[in-house]
Amino acid sequence: MLKFDEKGLIPAIIQDDESGDVFMLGYMNQESLKRTLASGQVWFYSRSRQELWHKGETSGSYLNVRSIFKDCDEDTLLIKVDATGPVCHTGNRTCFFQELKEI
Repeated sequence: MLKFDEKGLIPAIIQDDESGDVFMLGYMNQESLKRTLASGQVWFYSRSRQELWHKGETSGSYLNVRSIFKDCDEDTLLIKVDATGPVCHTGNRTCFFQELKEI
């Protein structure tokens, strides 16, 4: 049984199915996970807008699900996908393109 946090959310790591590159981290609630499983494309819950969003609906860069794994604690998801375009809202392939050199 998946463990959603006190706000009803679970983190979802999005990873390229072929290269293994990590694209992004998003959050899902039960409804977005149900829609993801039913549609075969990733849906998230936006914490800032407090609404469901279908990744790619406005950008055209959809995340087609290849597989979904839960971690050993059942409180994080790993979703392996085939992306139809850049995943980051900046236009970059991945959201992880800025190396941290100091804090």
